[in-house]
Amino acid sequence: MTDIEIQKVTAHIGARVSGVDISKPLDDITTAALRTALNQHKALVFDDVDLDDEGQQAFARHFGDLTTAHPTVPAVAGAPNVLPVDSERGRANHWHTDVTFVLNPPQASTLRSITVPPYGGETLIANSAAAYRDLPEPLRALADTLWAEHTNDYDYAVPDENIDEEQAAQRAQFTSITFRTVHPVVRVHPLTGERGLFIGGFAQRIAGLSVGESRKILDLLQSYVTRPENILRWRWSPNQLVLFDNRITQHYAIDNYDGLPRRLHRVTVAGDVPVGIEGKESHSIAGDASHYTSVAA
Repeated sequence: MTDIEIQKVTAHIGARVSGVDISKPLDDITTAALRTALNQHKALVFDDVDLDDEGQQAFARHFGDLTTAHPTVPAVAGAPNVLPVDSERGRANHWHTDVTFVLNPPQASTLRSITVPPYGGETLIANSAAAYRDLPEPLRALADTLWAEHTNDYDYAVPDENIDEEQAAQRAQFTSITFRTVHPVVRVHPLTGERGLFIGGFAQRIAGLSVGESRKILDLLQSYVTRPENILRWRWSPNQLVLFDNRITQHYAIDNYDGLPRRLHRVTVAGDVPVGIEGKESHSIAGDASHYTSVAA
């Protein structure tokens, strides 16, 4: 085992990892140490990584089976497990947890910097467990009882009248299969037992409430997730990789780089079906994601 060093970046989320070469196969002890650090810090940053797409996939496989790139969006050519996060293909400048519209969203995501703009382009990552702990007791008690419908069949960024033909085509591709899944608003992490707010941009409606009522409650809960104290603001450098726990974080790519080229590659690890505080699992309403992901035990 190498001498792994973990240095916190903020009080509530994020740590830099050194002393391990993630371009090489990792032994079980090292993998377990990284998993423990991920459980604690929610997001891990690796600097000066010597990885290509194959190497990124090999690193991610230490944590479980891989998903394909995305349920509806094409992968990098020749790499079906790698999603290009490219400014030319749109900007995900909204708070979300990856692919929560399917029954078992990824448990973990890796992002690797390919092209970094000279300024801007940060990724924000928020600790949703810290957000849950921040809730006043009456609001926490309410959140514990709620379930929310997540879907990809909506526009989270731009009104119809403001998009061009290329953007319309991208939107049509994103929603080419409609997914609707009901998840607990408070998810119990299967490894740590922590409770976290499992909402974000794909959560569109609280079960049993109107759209308007749902929006008010979701916005209120979301305001705790996005408190500055709960956020890691990561300014990318070349050859970096960030691993984050998709079960208990949200993230947001800031569109503040004047349309300059920005490209990351994403590889995600197959996840389990979310469970609420009473032990009840999420359930699917529409959409089969078996082509995208296996279900982690």
